[in-house]
Amino acid sequence: MHSKKPFYILVALLFIAGIAASVYRGIEHNVPFLPGEQVQSWAVDAKVSFQGTGEPAEVTFSLPKDPAFEILAENATSPGYGLSATEDDTGRQVTWSTREAIGQQDLYYKVTLVPTGKNEIPADKEPDAPQAYNWPATEKAAAEQVMSEIWSRSATNLSFAQQLNKSFNATERSQNLELLLTSNSRAELFIHMLNSKGIPAKKVSGLFLEDQRRRQQLTNYVEVYHQGQWIIFNPNDGTQGRPDNLLIWDRTAKSTLDVVGGVNSQVNFSMLQDTRSALATSIDMLKNKNALDFSLYQLPLEEQSLFKGILLIPIGVLMVVFLRVIIGIKTSGTFMPVLIALAFIQTTLLTGLVGFLLIVAFGLMIRSYLSDLNLLLISRISAVIIVVIGIIGLFTLLSYKFGLSEGLTITFFPMIILAWTIERMSILWEEEGAKEVMVQGGGSLFVATLAYLAMSATWVQHWVFNFLGIHLVILATVLLMGQYTGYKLLELRRFRPLAGE
Repeated sequence: MHSKKPFYILVALLFIAGIAASVYRGIEHNVPFLPGEQVQSWAVDAKVSFQGTGEPAEVTFSLPKDPAFEILAENATSPGYGLSATEDDTGRQVTWSTREAIGQQDLYYKVTLVPTGKNEIPADKEPDAPQAYNWPATEKAAAEQVMSEIWSRSATNLSFAQQLNKSFNATERSQNLELLLTSNSRAELFIHMLNSKGIPAKKVSGLFLEDQRRRQQLTNYVEVYHQGQWIIFNPNDGTQGRPDNLLIWDRTAKSTLDVVGGVNSQVNFSMLQDTRSALATSIDMLKNKNALDFSLYQLPLEEQSLFKGILLIPIGVLMVVFLRVIIGIKTSGTFMPVLIALAFIQTTLLTGLVGFLLIVAFGLMIRSYLSDLNLLLISRISAVIIVVIGIIGLFTLLSYKFGLSEGLTITFFPMIILAWTIERMSILWEEEGAKEVMVQGGGSLFVATLAYLAMSATWVQHWVFNFLGIHLVILATVLLMGQYTGYKLLELRRFRPLAGE
């Protein structure tokens, strides 16, 4: 007797692989697990303005690079300007250039962003130890006294930054700190003191996203390195951490906007919040990352529509196996109910049931006449196929004449399968009687109806197309049910008299 251990190992591997692939696709590729999910997106416009002096102009503008937001689309509008973009470890930049800029100049950059939920800012590598700031002679003693006092109240680099930020916003500040703040901005003084203690810190520019806001400016924050992370501080109000809806626009620690060949330069931001499909957003992200190489979404729309129907078949097959092997429902043909269920998806359930019953009823009447002619099997089947086509054509014309648009969908029924169904039922009628025909015919319609309800569920259609790993789970389930050799549930009624005794 062969061991079933390899079989159960195979089934377990199929289950694990299918579930793992589905979870990975949902988490890594941000594919929603349920249909109809929505995500919030932000459309941000940056307007760069300056006065041209009639000389060649070159405008360098930093672009956002924030792990908390995914860029779906971006473009720059610059009539008459050359455009180039660069990217390195520090950030992204775009450069506009022209041979002559005279008068008011307006350049535009537009970007669509989607929050990723990754609010932490990991460091790509450990930054180099910063150089100590060379304090002016008039500030050196005061700065050293302030740093020494705060250093004694801290235990780590992070706690030193926290205590320093707290002292900047205390109700009563020391005279030394007041002296330093008269000649330095809070962000600059914060960075100078941290660097003087060997703590990596840099200034970053952030944009606070608010719906339908215009003419917004960037706000300066400070990033402090601590244990592989960059922690955000705002010395202006004493807060720590990333505020809600904060977009880190520039992390280069340099000027966000540089204009050569122009004066009075400035940049203003406008923003608008929108809601979009989570699935469409995920597809756009995959396209941006060139990750659609082995996805069904890279196929033309016609082929995608075809596969959406094909990938529903395993769901119908699973229903048929369960209802026949475990429940014990008899059907006319093994997987004929699956094909009928596919037709129901096109015709709707009520129209499909009525059309199926009419076609089979008329077909059986014609088949009873053909049986009296003693035709060969191949000729008889061919005649039934032609008759079925004629019946479908007749019903379609009658539906059109009476204005029943639902009846026009009857053409989606599989004609060959209907012909074989009529042939099988006719033979069954002759051999087993009308009762068996009703049992198998009714069972087929019942199974087809349940398969249709499962296949037409929106979440099922979403899963089988977007999470292909689910088909491995279906295969494993079918294999397990194929090992079942016990009594079917409908067979247990034979033992009811024994249970009564």
